[in-house]
Amino acid sequence: MNECMNRIKNGIITENPVFIMALGLCPTFAVTTSVGNAIGMGLSSMAVLVFSNLLISAIRNLIPDRVRLPAEIVVVASLVTIVQLLIQGFAPAVYDALGIYIPLIVVNCIILGRAEAYALKAKPIPALFDGIGMGLGFTFALILLGGFREIIGAGSFAGIPLIPDEFHISLFVLPPGAFLVMAFLVAAMQYYQDPDRGKKKAAYPSLEDVKTVVVKPAPKPAAPKPAVEAKAPAPKPAAAEAAKAAETVKEEAAKAAETVKKEVE
Repeated sequence: MNECMNRIKNGIITENPVFIMALGLCPTFAVTTSVGNAIGMGLSSMAVLVFSNLLISAIRNLIPDRVRLPAEIVVVASLVTIVQLLIQGFAPAVYDALGIYIPLIVVNCIILGRAEAYALKAKPIPALFDGIGMGLGFTFALILLGGFREIIGAGSFAGIPLIPDEFHISLFVLPPGAFLVMAFLVAAMQYYQDPDRGKKKAAYPSLEDVKTVVVKPAPKPAAPKPAVEAKAPAPKPAAAEAAKAAETVKEEAAKAAETVKKEVE
């Protein structure tokens, strides 16, 4: 039971598909012009997400790895068709408001992402609660975004007038308004999940931080090496012997020349 409750908390807060993981932003921005549209898209996506997680987890051992994605898309497309027909039959106003975004649930990154990341590796019951948590988190994000946009941009909430017409800011029911509201809500979610929120950081390090810092002594400069006087290279013994041999040859040649000269005279 603890694991199941953790999956629900994980989908709503820790890994909210919109505010934390930034998945499914196309339908999020497109249909959140009012709370009614947000609730319709959120509940539709949650129904598909819950049953797709349950079915994919139940048949995960029967799906070959090479056809994993096509099998997941077939399961999701079948569920989306059922949901689309139910909405068209029992809530035609919601069907007309959501339009093409109902069939596009088939390729919603949240549904295929949870099927890949969790349902294929978990048992059916935890996968079911994971789908419930992610669906609630997606619906919660859509209602927040649609509520702020409808109140500020149209001056109403769920069709109930709250603000006079002259105080409306129509920008918030247009795409730029969706990005503005999304930025504030993401910042609020990040602040809520920050473990250090509300704590003042000291301008200077504490005494304990200073004690833990290891100061290494500076290395001593190396002593200068004494200058070495340049010495003339010693003559090689082989060269000296060659010079002596040349002088001896010259002397013998001179003596031989004098002897020849005396004989000739």
